[in-house]
Amino acid sequence: MQQLLADLGDPQRSYPAIHVVGTNGKTSTTLLTAELLRAEGLHVGAYVSPHVRGWSERIQVDGTDADLDAALARVRTHAAGATQFEVLTAAALAEFAARGVDVAVVEAGLGGRHDAMNVLDARVVVLTNVARDHTDVLGETREAIAGEKLAVVSRGATVILGDPEWAELARANGAALVELPGASNLALAVAAAEAHVGRTVDPHAADALSVPGRLERRGERPLEIWDGAHNLAGIGYLLPRLPAREYTIVVSILADKDADAMLRALTAVGSSIVATQSSNPRALPADELASLAAPHFGRVEAASDPAGALSRARALAGPDGALLVTGSLYLLSDLYNPYHVPCP
Repeated sequence: MQQLLADLGDPQRSYPAIHVVGTNGKTSTTLLTAELLRAEGLHVGAYVSPHVRGWSERIQVDGTDADLDAALARVRTHAAGATQFEVLTAAALAEFAARGVDVAVVEAGLGGRHDAMNVLDARVVVLTNVARDHTDVLGETREAIAGEKLAVVSRGATVILGDPEWAELARANGAALVELPGASNLALAVAAAEAHVGRTVDPHAADALSVPGRLERRGERPLEIWDGAHNLAGIGYLLPRLPAREYTIVVSILADKDADAMLRALTAVGSSIVATQSSNPRALPADELASLAAPHFGRVEAASDPAGALSRARALAGPDGALLVTGSLYLLSDLYNPYHVPCP
């Protein structure tokens, strides 16, 4: 990644950056921070992953998707041997330099220490939260995972912490701390924006922002909510924020997640579930997921095709019912993009 950026003239050195790491809430915090900074009159780049609506959603300038084909063309001739994620990350960093942004707000892909985005000298780092996820890569304990995420912190940076449990670990990296125990994504974004501009910002400047696949209301009859909660902590965040209804649930879960615990948690909001399988190769087969769900739900069906699963769940819910689609951002992306458009 460092070589690829060097071949591109190190575009990431052309602007300051805010680096968002954590287990859950990174995309929302990234886009909220970018929106708050834009309201302050700054020209702002934002990079998020994975996408829900389409590939171009990952690279944004001033709240608008970049021209992804042009951004990729800028780096493609230098990218021999790079992974898809490395190419996309380099394309984002180069796009921000080409567009002359005042600041970039970027989301880590996985962890931090070995992530493709760990090529910045970010003066502000946000750690949203830490839960056990990707343990095969990041370590078995929350302490190990926090260490991997906070490895992106440069000496002298300001770290916004949603959980003060990691204060000493962040301080060991030479950081100044802003501790906000139990803070919402918006509160973390406000703190990050204020740390960058050095003054208070208006939190209501982001009121109109809608993040796809995050408590997204897709219909009213039946009530239909899509949320990409993809691990147990994410489900725990989602459930108390749902309108109080009995939901018919459409779910796909990746094989490396604690699917049984996620399913048990979902019984708090519904007794009927349609198990499906996203296009991600790590997704559990629909029949296997249905078997895991069977002990916990009164009604369990399986439909391998996500669109078919959604159609079936709508029929089960009826016009006066409620529908929850969750378990994986890849599932939501499949429903947004049923033809599985590949990266350009």
